[in-house]
Amino acid sequence: MSAFTPDGAFSGFSVDDIDAARSFYTDTLGLDVETNAMGFLEIRLASGGSILVYAKPDHTPASFTILNFPVDDIDAAVDELRERGVDTKIYPDEVFPSDERGIVRGGGGGPDIAWFRDPAGNVIAVLQA
Repeated sequence: MSAFTPDGAFSGFSVDDIDAARSFYTDTLGLDVETNAMGFLEIRLASGGSILVYAKPDHTPASFTILNFPVDDIDAAVDELRERGVDTKIYPDEVFPSDERGIVRGGGGGPDIAWFRDPAGNVIAVLQA
């Protein structure tokens, strides 16, 4: 039996303000978020996985997508996020040509996708499943 196994593996990322992150992930995105004994956030995903969110005083936003949310209807999901105050057009059209809501249409070369940021500046995506 191997001592290294993927059982219980989880991902994590940093934020500069744990309270702002808790509010965003709980209130804005509607995710199941708990604060653990160390004061870190644990985002519990419906798929059974979890993500650890921890405060880092010298936090620098990730320059890549840290979290992806597949959805059945990207147009409806983006409309809902925008109604919740989330800016889904974070990249200029020169970088990722998109519609006025920030949806980049894959056109068969990839999924339809829109990116947004958490309060710490980390990039998150919603994409057509």
